[in-house]
Amino acid sequence: MIKTLQDSLKLKDDQLNTIKDSLKLKDDQIKTYETSLKLKNEKIETLEKTIKLKEEELGASSSVDDSVVAEKDNKIGELQKEIDVLNDELSKADEEIEQLGNENEQLRNMGSDADSSDLKIFDATIVSITKEEIIEKMRAILQEGLHSVTITVPDITDLQDLYLYEVRSSVNMKISCEINPGIELHSDLLDEFESLDNISIRSFEGKDRYLLLKDGDELLFGVVGNEENNHLVFHTKDSAHIKLFNSLAMESWLRGRKI
Repeated sequence: MIKTLQDSLKLKDDQLNTIKDSLKLKDDQIKTYETSLKLKNEKIETLEKTIKLKEEELGASSSVDDSVVAEKDNKIGELQKEIDVLNDELSKADEEIEQLGNENEQLRNMGSDADSSDLKIFDATIVSITKEEIIEKMRAILQEGLHSVTITVPDITDLQDLYLYEVRSSVNMKISCEINPGIELHSDLLDEFESLDNISIRSFEGKDRYLLLKDGDELLFGVVGNEENNHLVFHTKDSAHIKLFNSLAMESWLRGRKI
């Protein structure tokens, strides 16, 4: 199921890349047509000047041999035919440019629709966000803390990567995570964190979320998915968002038990 959805997402990405490549190709074609138009216009101007000169020569020569006049008339006729052909090609090129312009507009609209709809509202079932990426974001937010933070991670060992010792000593930290006193590493880490005056820690066995609420004005929430690295994560500073999710943010702390 996950693989199928991932393949579907990859297909959409490939389609967007194809659209972008098509746009570039058609832009190049338009530039080529415009260059060709310019050259043909210049050629028409040259031919018209040549015809004018030939006509002037004929008008100025009253004693020119009839065969010479006929030859020049033929030349003028050939030049006029060439001009007619070039004008016909110019007309077709104009139509091609107009068609390419319309196709470009359609492709841009397709790309815009795909970018706006697919990227704004995405299917979290197929999104890959790793634990390391979540921890890194939590660590960055923690460094901005001023007064209080609420933290939830699946396991006490995850706290090692948050660099809690670097957080301002004035910041009061409430932490919930799974703690098994029977595991030596858990016990050692618990002693370390409890030795810090600004940390309160409780055991929460949910193991289903990553959470950081900073100073009541910034929230990061990550839900652990069924598949590895498939985490549903959102990050917001909007007070309305935070107000709605505040009770959920505090749930792990309130349900956690003191050790």
